[in-house]
Amino acid sequence: MTEDQITGVVAKKEQPSTPSSSDMQFYYQYLYPYKSIFQWLNHSPKPGRDMINREFALKFRSGAYKRYVSFSSVQEFKSQIEKANPDRFEIGAVFNRPPKERDTILKTELQALEKELVFDIDMDDYDVYRTCCSGAQVCDKCWKFIGLAMKVMNVTLTDDFGYNDFMWVFSGRRGAHCWVSDKRARVLGDIHRRNVIDYLNVVKDRKGDKRLNLKRPLHPHLVRSLEILKPHFAAIILDEQNPWEDDLRAFDTLLGGLHDKQLIEALKVHWTKNSGRSSREKWNDIDVIASKEIKSNKKNEFAIRLRECKEDLVMATLYPKLDIEVSKLTSHLLKSPFCVHPNSGKVSVPIDETFRLEDAPRLIDLQIEMERNNNNVEKTSLQPFIENFQRYTNQLMKQELGSIKRERVEEQDALDF
Repeated sequence: MTEDQITGVVAKKEQPSTPSSSDMQFYYQYLYPYKSIFQWLNHSPKPGRDMINREFALKFRSGAYKRYVSFSSVQEFKSQIEKANPDRFEIGAVFNRPPKERDTILKTELQALEKELVFDIDMDDYDVYRTCCSGAQVCDKCWKFIGLAMKVMNVTLTDDFGYNDFMWVFSGRRGAHCWVSDKRARVLGDIHRRNVIDYLNVVKDRKGDKRLNLKRPLHPHLVRSLEILKPHFAAIILDEQNPWEDDLRAFDTLLGGLHDKQLIEALKVHWTKNSGRSSREKWNDIDVIASKEIKSNKKNEFAIRLRECKEDLVMATLYPKLDIEVSKLTSHLLKSPFCVHPNSGKVSVPIDETFRLEDAPRLIDLQIEMERNNNNVEKTSLQPFIENFQRYTNQLMKQELGSIKRERVEEQDALDF
């Protein structure tokens, strides 16, 4: 970096702003892990169909969006991204032909064959119940929604679908993306992808004003998810977020989750007379008022229904809320890991359930670290994330190679038979 660039970096740290074109040029030239990304998407250290026929889309600061870009080697990948210097770039499907040949063939000849199964969880979908932040804002308190969602998804993907090769990536601002790289997941057609997302998409109403009303007995997946979420409900929802201290919000999203009109009306009267009771107090009020209002000959049946309503509310507030459009099409594009978010300046690094927002490297800090260490990436805060990602990629390539060898042996055995 030049002295002028250094001065600019210092100024930006004092007054954070969107990464400039020169900031991104520096990042793509010195920091982006092209080789690791190439190998991860290619499932092999040597260029093959999974990368050569892979679509990329480039998003520019001007608003332009260029699709059907593809690369034949790591070197071409690096040189083209450096030259284009996009705001960000996205990863799409593996096609039957290199996407960059699209203009020379009939459009119907280019067909998406496979792609990682992906999921997108965005903090916006929790706005009904989070009070610490809203919209694009996010803090450690509300990030717990994402962490819990990841925990539920990890168990589900492993136990229910048998997937082992998947990773989570911080979106760079307010969410997380999951990339499932198991071969069985990559070859799923659009119908099967929709079936997977239908299985997972339990909380469809994002407004929170309709009762979830899960069918009993609960599916084993929901029983397990509920057991994961229950221990966190009181601390996150009732105490930290406390959404139902607002009486109007409680009328809409808490009372709306109950099944009995008599109980709902009694609670509404009680909370109107005793305005501003905390979420924890209102949650306890439900049982107290129910014990007074419900006739003794119906109490056992009512208690069961009330417990089910409360379980549904736990699920409604904490169960993963997924962007289904991202998951259901093979051809859908999703932002590449290690891109820089254009607003926060943070790098979209691979994460796990223990991730904290402050752990995400900022481009402005990486530039300073590079200057202090003579442009040595290995001494920056980005390096641990690159190393973890490379270990994951190495394991993925090893399993892919083993799978190919097994398939060849099986094919040979069939021929010999």
